[in-house]
This record gives sequence, C-alpha cells and structure tokens, in this order.
Amino acid sequence: MEFNTEKCGCCGACISVCPNRSLELTENKIIINKNKCDDCGRCTYVCPLGAFYIEGNV
Repeated sequence: MEFNTEKCGCCGACISVCPNRSLELTENKIIINKNKCDDCGRCTYVCPLGAFYIEGNV
C-alpha cells in the first residue's frame, strides 16, 4: 500500500476503517505506523481522494 500525502484531504475516513489503528491524524496530516499496518487495503477503498493506493493500481 502506498500513500500520497499531496492528495490527502485529512477527512479521517481511513482512520475509521483501519482495524489495527495504524493511522493517526496529527497536525492536519495522516501518520502511518508501518509497524502496525498489515496492508489490508481497507483505507484504499474509503479514501474519497485516492490518497491511498496499491502499487500498480494507480
């Protein structure tokens, strides 16, 4: 899973679906804790701006 910070609108939709709580909204940006993320991809489905994506599916 990849994340494009420039596309992120900080809506928090990704945070609400992350089962591992690996995403945080801090100072108007999303922070990914790679140690907790298992690349389940749920954030890629809910991001309205396409900030999260699976490499090769851009």
